[in-house]
Amino acid sequence: MRHVVVISTGGTIASRWQGDGYAAEAAGQEVLAAGAVPEGVDVRVVDLFTVNSSRLTTDHQLRLLHTVHDVLADPAVDGIVVTHGTDTLEESAFFLDLFHADRRPVVFTGAQKPLDAPDGDAAGNLYDALLTAATGRDIGAVIVFAGQVYAARGTVKQHTVDAHAFGAPDGLPLGRVEFGRVTWGRRRPRPAPLPMPEPGVVPPRVDILTHHSDGDTVLFDASLAAGARGVVVVGTGAGNANPQVAEAVRKATANGVLVAVSTRVAAGAVVPLYTGGGAVDLVAAGGLLAGTLRPGQARIAVLAALLARPVTASGIDGTEGADRTDAADAAATLRDILEAAPQALPASELYLVDGVGK
Repeated sequence: MRHVVVISTGGTIASRWQGDGYAAEAAGQEVLAAGAVPEGVDVRVVDLFTVNSSRLTTDHQLRLLHTVHDVLADPAVDGIVVTHGTDTLEESAFFLDLFHADRRPVVFTGAQKPLDAPDGDAAGNLYDALLTAATGRDIGAVIVFAGQVYAARGTVKQHTVDAHAFGAPDGLPLGRVEFGRVTWGRRRPRPAPLPMPEPGVVPPRVDILTHHSDGDTVLFDASLAAGARGVVVVGTGAGNANPQVAEAVRKATANGVLVAVSTRVAAGAVVPLYTGGGAVDLVAAGGLLAGTLRPGQARIAVLAALLARPVTASGIDGTEGADRTDAADAAATLRDILEAAPQALPASELYLVDGVGK
């Protein structure tokens, strides 16, 4: 018998009609009862919180991280399933994956249709997630949705309402679930986990700012004034902005603020191709390129680096007087996160003979 713990956090998979829209309200046991449990799997449910995932905060994610850590302290547990809203599932999954140091998996799943929908996808996704959690090893935190198993890193929500909601724009799935079994492809070794944040830590502010035509530094300056210790600049194209933004990045990084550069384009890596405020200048100003991480996960990378290597700062706006040693350690950690090889192989490597990911 395999023992799996389901941690319920809300989302569409736990949602019912409220008269004017859907909201998460169902307890984890109700979600579990909506479908079948794989044969040979014993399930225990932990109700952590019940919220629409667009309302999630870093405090929620830290609670989830520590709960997973506590559950895995029991050697009888073979794996964990986290039921989660799809809006921010990619952020929470990547957050947990960065700190995950156990061979046993943490499997995230959810639904695109509410719990009481007659043609809903909750039961199928949960069944697949339970099977993956019971049998997977050395896969870290993964996302199981619509019969596919995706590595947390690089996987994003690609459709607002379609049942096939998730995908990895720059890589293939790790495997798929069908006919009561999980088929795996070839995987790369996982990077070393980050040190766990202390319980009760106050999370730093990390903001996302998108560049566009007529883009200036008003929101960037406001973010720093609000005390941001990290900023993700979402550039155009391969990670480009303008000279004003590049200068703002230079000043911020000089004061110990972490800056990552992502892109608003759906797929492809951020690369230093252009000057004139482009990625070449943003890197020269101290920005770190996020590779293929989309903005939400780039923010999680910055947040995780700051939690793993806290930066001491003083000054009213939080941007002055940052301890240079702390800031350098956090920047080095962020660089390691951003440069780590993805667990899933790129789509150019056709390694799954049975067609997974095609």
